[in-house]
Amino acid sequence: MTDHGHDLKFGSFVTPSAQSADRVVELAVTADRAGLDLVTFQDHPYQASFLDTSTLLAFVAARTERVHVSANVASLPLRPPAALARAAASVDVLSGGRFELGIGAGAFWDGIAAMGGRRLTAGQGVDALREAIGIIRGIWDVDAPGALSHHGRYYDLAGAKRGPRPAHDIGIWVGAYKPRMLALTGELADGWLPTMEYLERGVATLAESNARIDDAALAAGRSPGDIRRLLNVMRVGLSPVSRGPLNGPVEQWIDELTFLALEHGMSAFLIGGDDPVVTRRLGEEIAPAVREQVVRERGGEGGVTAA
Repeated sequence: MTDHGHDLKFGSFVTPSAQSADRVVELAVTADRAGLDLVTFQDHPYQASFLDTSTLLAFVAARTERVHVSANVASLPLRPPAALARAAASVDVLSGGRFELGIGAGAFWDGIAAMGGRRLTAGQGVDALREAIGIIRGIWDVDAPGALSHHGRYYDLAGAKRGPRPAHDIGIWVGAYKPRMLALTGELADGWLPTMEYLERGVATLAESNARIDDAALAAGRSPGDIRRLLNVMRVGLSPVSRGPLNGPVEQWIDELTFLALEHGMSAFLIGGDDPVVTRRLGEEIAPAVREQVVRERGGEGGVTAA
């Protein structure tokens, strides 16, 4: 059992389709009005049919009132870390502390290279991400003395000015699947953000991956509870009868999400599918019921507040 007692968060994973821009924004507004905690968008700058995610995040933050926004996840090879840090802090300030930073080492390298990005191996991508996280936090640390310099293998900063200061402690959530990325997550990140459909053995993979993160956190002198566990689930549906995981009646959703929270420590659920009905019912019916059931199973404790 790997429940770390985090407060539960629920959100949507919206496709940033340029051809349906108004609908994309309306889905985010629906999530906000339904009481969801997060609205996230995939980030593929080389995909011409998608809106630019960094621009979309700022626009959605301006159109919503309480929901937090994040890339899911930002493509580091096309988002230089110092500039990404400034953009993140800027949206956080403008939104009153409602930005989180989902980030990944990169994928779809042909597309990245076509856009002028550097093509890296998987191992190089992990090393570049390690450097980038340090730079991002350095830009945010406006109380540190002097400018930020970093002379690494992948990034070189010669006295970058720090700031702006984020409005709240922005979480850095890493999309990770392989052992080195999972270890980096446990060592440095504030959250782990995988997609259920990309896990080799689905739910069965969660325990093994969580253990790698926990071991890395302990080796780095951290508590495993320092890392929030988030989960994207894309193939979902609401129907009178069960048709698979998170594809069935509301009661099935409540039981399955409660199980993932208590048995695998997943404390944030981001639902794909771009269905406004699912979005509304997730916020208005499912999320409150899951929270109530988890609190009851935890023995009435309210849980730990985490970014």
